[in-house]
Amino acid sequence: MAERGRPRAFDRDVALRRAMEVFWERGYEGASMSDLTTAMSINSPSLYAAFGDKESLFREAVALYGRAEGSRTARALSEQPTAYAAIAAMLHDNIAMYTDPGLPQGCMVVLAGATYTTRNASVREFLTEARRRTTADIQARLERGVVEGDLKTGTDTAALAALFSTVLYGLSVQARDGVGHTELTAAADSALEILAAARNA
Repeated sequence: MAERGRPRAFDRDVALRRAMEVFWERGYEGASMSDLTTAMSINSPSLYAAFGDKESLFREAVALYGRAEGSRTARALSEQPTAYAAIAAMLHDNIAMYTDPGLPQGCMVVLAGATYTTRNASVREFLTEARRRTTADIQARLERGVVEGDLKTGTDTAALAALFSTVLYGLSVQARDGVGHTELTAAADSALEILAAARNA
């Protein structure tokens, strides 16, 4: 009978969560392998054996972020009854997360690839595509609002999707710069006035 391989001496899910937090805080380029192995409480051979290379670990960390803290956008867009309520919830829920003192400030998908070199162009494109999908999801929710009648016929959903994805990502950058919950909420509410004008009475 073949001998079983030795079980891992660490919890893979816990290690991945810690790696996600390092990437979120320091970005892909800024997170060294030493930073990652220290946070994950494993050595380099164990990291490579469990996750592959740094980029593979990063992609898995982004996927975890999307299922955890980063799921707020998808939930808001799918669960709220009107387009306006969905966009408002998306902005407000993310502001709460961006400014949570127990988490790195801002959005991992916006900030983790803010600095890059030609060596990590694939990481930049990976994150860019994730942000494009968010913009497309926002537009789809706005278009649904037009179909369901809570937004006016003829509403420029593409322009509004570009606006609100820009606002969402800008809020992330400002949160990383230390702008507080109150100020970010005021900015979001100002942007929502534009969407309010597109609502059917």
